[in-house]
Amino acid sequence: MKRTFAILAATAAIAALAPAPVAAAAEAGRLTWGACSDTTLPAPTECASIEVPVNWAEPGGRKIRLDLARLPATEPARRIGSVLGVPGGPGNSGIPDLKYAARNLKELGRRFDLVFYRPRTNLWFTTMPTICKKAGVTLEDPRSRRRFDAQAAAMAKAFLACQKADTTGLFAHLDNMAMARDMEAIRVGLGEERLSLLAHSYGGVASIAYARLFPQRIRALYVDGVINQAAGYDDQALRISAVWEKKFEEFVTWCADTPACALHGEDAGAVWRALVRAADRKPIPASSPHFGDGEMTGWMLRQLAFPAAPDDDHAAWLTFAESVDKARRGDGSGFGPSVLGIQAWAWPGILAMNCGDGRGFAGYAELRNYRRTAERTMPNLGSVRFDGPGCTGWPLKIANPPRPLPPHGLPPVLGVGTTSGDVETTRTFTQMIPGSVTVAYEGPGHVLWMMGKKCPIGHATAYLTDLKLPAPGTTCPAE
Repeated sequence: MKRTFAILAATAAIAALAPAPVAAAAEAGRLTWGACSDTTLPAPTECASIEVPVNWAEPGGRKIRLDLARLPATEPARRIGSVLGVPGGPGNSGIPDLKYAARNLKELGRRFDLVFYRPRTNLWFTTMPTICKKAGVTLEDPRSRRRFDAQAAAMAKAFLACQKADTTGLFAHLDNMAMARDMEAIRVGLGEERLSLLAHSYGGVASIAYARLFPQRIRALYVDGVINQAAGYDDQALRISAVWEKKFEEFVTWCADTPACALHGEDAGAVWRALVRAADRKPIPASSPHFGDGEMTGWMLRQLAFPAAPDDDHAAWLTFAESVDKARRGDGSGFGPSVLGIQAWAWPGILAMNCGDGRGFAGYAELRNYRRTAERTMPNLGSVRFDGPGCTGWPLKIANPPRPLPPHGLPPVLGVGTTSGDVETTRTFTQMIPGSVTVAYEGPGHVLWMMGKKCPIGHATAYLTDLKLPAPGTTCPAE
């Protein structure tokens, strides 16, 4: 499993994006489908676009155009409706996901149109001003209120500069309540009375917002490795970190039993703890092909260095041990690509896609309390979550704060997640809705339907097609 929170922006910030489909006009609230400009999309994909307001509070104001692509149901006589894919990120386009859908969701595609779209966050991500991609501050875990306030002030300045340079108006309207209203516009454009949703990773945040605003419009909701924003980011990060801490303890035992481990013959846990303490005193030089040269503190290492999922041959753990051995000798090259990406979380343009959903710390007291809990319960990896400090300078009202989801009015939900972390957050999502079930996948990975895992895909197909949930406690073995 890739680190869930790291995926959301640091990797998106450097991702190559697929060409956009040809725009087609939406007429009288319905979509007009035509040929796609991206010839790599699987046949017979059709493309369209829809206009939505930048600010849903001003429906007659400035508009943006969202691109869509669909694979029509292969058995139209038995067609049930549309499945709308809700992409992760934030900042990712869902249209490239159709390539996975065509390959892995053939059975589901018999009776459903598979529809994926380019959300407003991807439109922003690909067009944001250059100044929005400049870190407002070198992120740190502030150990005093004074340093916290200084970091927040620097980020506030960067946010305001980014907003001033934004000519689209999107900066202030990238929260998931706006995303949910976009999804509703897509439902209307598709002509569907109710939608079946296929949400993964950060797409769970948009799905919660949609469920809050339009519960009567959801026929079925399948969530795969999602974040439960309703529970709050402190809760979700602590749950995932607790799983990683147990995995780290497994790594220490494995290393002691494995001569090939670079730390074999030593207490690997003690070596690691000494390394991060030393790096907090004197940061370690490192470099990354995408983020250049930089320095790694112990805080950064605790957050992003350890691969919780070892892979079948433990290759990731072998590499981690080698990198630890090099880093304690002053060579941080093994960790540079994964750790230096943390500075993307100081880009105001990245944070604009997160802060409106309450991702930051409300104040120094909350950050300090989080740190105390994390360090007390997770001695190897516990520290302040890296996705929080940058948002402390957010200058706008939080449009979509974490809060409980009303328990009634929604159909039972099916969730799937890996036991290396995703199942913990996904289960907190499904437990909000009576009658829901979460299936644990006993192997590594993230977004299992994209990985082609047959057992989770089988459960997803049965649920979305026949609204049939597996029995509580159902698991899928590693494939």
